[in-house]
Amino acid sequence: QVQVKESGGDSVPIGGSLRLSCKVTGLPYSNFCMAWFRQTPEKEREGVASICDDGKTMYANSVKGRFTISQDNAKNTLNLLMNNLKPEDTAMYYCATLVGHLLTLERRPYRIWGQGTQVNVSS
Repeated sequence: QVQVKESGGDSVPIGGSLRLSCKVTGLPYSNFCMAWFRQTPEKEREGVASICDDGKTMYANSVKGRFTISQDNAKNTLNLLMNNLKPEDTAMYYCATLVGHLLTLERRPYRIWGQGTQVNVSS
């Protein structure tokens, strides 16, 4: 059974950096993709960045050049390095996985979700 658990959320100043981590267990050795999503009370959950087992990545336009998604297969961990954070990055961040090879930021294909970790960016 696949399980995911996020960590690393915090309050940071505008322009600061933060690294989120997601511990993943139960995924197959290959043929999977993972992603970070975020949600605020005012907006629907949106895809931020995704990565598949072949290393290919995809980013939302709003975070390109600032966020970097990576996976550490040895530690079964998905990471999201966030630089130059802005107030609009404030949200609950969720880790999600899908079995298969579909590099996407669409919410529907992802079946396994974590509970989320809160990121707050303010002056």
